[in-house]
Amino acid sequence: MADTLFEVKGLQGGYGEIRVLWGVDLKVASGEIVCLIGSNGAGKSTLLRMISGLLPPSAGSIRLAGAELAGSQPGKVLASGIAHVPEGRRLFRTMSVRDNLLMGAYLRGYGKEVEDDLDRVMTMFPRLAERRNQDAGTLSGGEQQMCAIGRGIMSRPKLLMIDELSLGLAPRAVEQLSESLLEINRSGIAILLVEQDVMTALELAHRGYVLDRGRISITGTSDELRDAPAVREAYIGETEIIEES
Repeated sequence: MADTLFEVKGLQGGYGEIRVLWGVDLKVASGEIVCLIGSNGAGKSTLLRMISGLLPPSAGSIRLAGAELAGSQPGKVLASGIAHVPEGRRLFRTMSVRDNLLMGAYLRGYGKEVEDDLDRVMTMFPRLAERRNQDAGTLSGGEQQMCAIGRGIMSRPKLLMIDELSLGLAPRAVEQLSESLLEINRSGIAILLVEQDVMTALELAHRGYVLDRGRISITGTSDELRDAPAVREAYIGETEIIEES
């Protein structure tokens, strides 16, 4: 595995007296796509919220390129190189597509580099270029997800975290977004992907973790997780591997 870019160790916390995470350990290497899978309520979104500074941990470490970020405010986490695409996209619905994208670069100010990055995002997602002046709230679900991912890219992150890439989207939209994620990764951005569709997650990722009731229960390469009986039974709906003839 390449050098570790991002690492979570012993992360604990939740909401008030309700503990959700119980000592989570996770790593993402430079240039890697890592998926996090698990059932509803396992703590996946809570983990991303904790990493991005929206929720303070009660214990543990969060490091990006060796710098400690646990307990940092969201602005510091973003400035350090972690961008979070939240579940449900959370766009500024009455603002144009272009202005939504520019909000991703608000810590960078505005200049030629930001405009160049905007052009790159529009090239990556031609549908956004066609709708650059349209209110983001009027986009289709797939287009909104493109806009949310593009907004994340505009911060020039080292690590892009995406919560539920395929939620509520048609298969064709998921296929297009998956191709875009691979392109983003090839550009040098590491990705931490939370995804309810386990097969999509394992097809995209190099490695993965299974989060079960706030604890990492299984980890391995995507092939190892795909072949693991416990994963197939709980998340894929199969109890045995059928060899192709």
